Amino acid sequence: MAEQMTGAEMVIEALADQGVEHIFGYPGGAVLPIYDAIFQQDKVRHILVRHEQGATHMAEGYARSTGKCGVVLVTSGPGATNAVTGLTDALMDSIPMVCITGQVPNPLIGSDAFQECDTVGITRSCTKHNYLVKNVNDLPRVLHEAFFIAMSGRPGPVVVDIPKDVQFALGAYLRPEEVGASRHRSYKPHREGDLNAIEAAVELMLRAERPIFYTGGGVINSGPEASERLRELAELTGFPVTSTLMGLGAFPGSDPQWMGMLGMHGTYEANMAMHDCDLMICIGARFDDRITGRIDAFSPNSKKIHVDIDPSSISKTVRADLPIVGDCGWVLEEMVRIWRSKTNASRAEAIAPWWKEIETWRKRNSLGFKNSSSVIKPQHAIRRLYEATRGRDVYITTEVGQHQMWAAQHFPFELPNRWMTSGGLGTMGYGLPAAVGVQVAHPDALVIDIAGEASVQMTMQEMSTAVQYELPIKVFILNNERMGMVRQWQELLHGGRYAHSYSESLPDFVKLAEAYGGVGIKCSDPAGLDDAIAEMINVRRPVIFDCVVEKHENCLPMIPSGKPHNEMILPDHTEDIGSIIDAKGRALV
Repeated sequence: MAEQMTGAEMVIEALADQGVEHIFGYPGGAVLPIYDAIFQQDKVRHILVRHEQGATHMAEGYARSTGKCGVVLVTSGPGATNAVTGLTDALMDSIPMVCITGQVPNPLIGSDAFQECDTVGITRSCTKHNYLVKNVNDLPRVLHEAFFIAMSGRPGPVVVDIPKDVQFALGAYLRPEEVGASRHRSYKPHREGDLNAIEAAVELMLRAERPIFYTGGGVINSGPEASERLRELAELTGFPVTSTLMGLGAFPGSDPQWMGMLGMHGTYEANMAMHDCDLMICIGARFDDRITGRIDAFSPNSKKIHVDIDPSSISKTVRADLPIVGDCGWVLEEMVRIWRSKTNASRAEAIAPWWKEIETWRKRNSLGFKNSSSVIKPQHAIRRLYEATRGRDVYITTEVGQHQMWAAQHFPFELPNRWMTSGGLGTMGYGLPAAVGVQVAHPDALVIDIAGEASVQMTMQEMSTAVQYELPIKVFILNNERMGMVRQWQELLHGGRYAHSYSESLPDFVKLAEAYGGVGIKCSDPAGLDDAIAEMINVRRPVIFDCVVEKHENCLPMIPSGKPHNEMILPDHTEDIGSIIDAKGRALV
């Protein structure tokens, strides 16, 4: 016989049954019954945030670093609307999340009651699915379904909106196996790809002369086995590998076959290889505009294999010659198996001319910069941070802007799930709360938020959360007193008219850290940078590190807006912004 309990108690029981250990939330009138149930149990630990947007980013960091589902609990009205940015961020980057929201009692819905909003209507476009639960006996099924939908297929956020009277009501609780929530009535994601299509893909790979693996966040979302299969397949084939921003870590950054990130701020060799390849094997990426540049000039002479679990992503922006709908890990495993059945040999010798050409592009040193002994260059700061953390299992989050791209360029990743950033939505303020979520999931790990002084102030209040729960996150601010990427675009595209892209009144970040109960460190001298970074790492408390860097440094290389991959702005190691280089290395401007 099913156990009788209130709707609020069902929420906690369902979370426990789903293996949830932590939830991130903020109380309010419409969720007080759930908070009362939280108070009376010890199965699930609640982390009190300072703003609901912070809760969603913490859940994202938690999910991205563990492969588990992040869970958020917020109240009705402004609690739900404050969560919208994080929900949209999770949808864009395919992050599994269940967001439980309170709602006014059923009789008051539609009456403009206090703190009422149409949560289902507002979140319909920024969630994978959402529910308004009007009957307590539907609640167990809905909660279990929410986790299934969030985690299966292409992951994403699910909202469960629960009126207050449903939280008080008594009903029959059912376990996941009792409601059959391992399946959903209409949602049936397709995990296994077409074997004939996979075999056809391998045949194309065996004949290619200029192949490239183009990988994305889908490889990481599929689980660690997918990254292992990618590495195995790359070794078997000898093909070069590049990745989107979201896919960093799926393939080791130290491997000779790794060409670096591609796209707007990608390496010269990755972008040139993408432009000139004859076979592109896209695995778990969606041809985002920051990757493709000008669509009609994107990889114009290649056959395109596209592997994705989401059929709506296939041929959405770039036509796939050979689509394979399926889970990246499953498809990669089959590719390895079929390749081995046909040959155990690498194609390294056959594609040696291709690698020779790639090596000529590598010699251009597109990530080079002119260092300084008088001011800290941001690229240098990232590289010193990387050197200081080599050999440690470090987790990196970022805010959004120049510092984010510099981190992607200059901080290599060897393992998946160590890089947490806002890719699709580009949410300023993501990194600090995401670091809190990562640290909750990995209490003994080194967790660093690489930040900008403008972006980090959007959610700075979550330092209080880090201090309260003794989470020793490190906030490493590249402080150039500018909204750096905005300033860069104004310089390149708007005649140097810096409209509102600089800060005249920045806080003293050292004092701010201390005001929150953390540790503040400031460094502006390149000679003292290594010692200051070591101090930051060794402190077992939350730290804000104010790293004062060159104010006018541009993030290069860069594909200008409307240009193809073979027309990039590259650094020329002097104080001007660089030069646009064509496919033969000739300066265009």
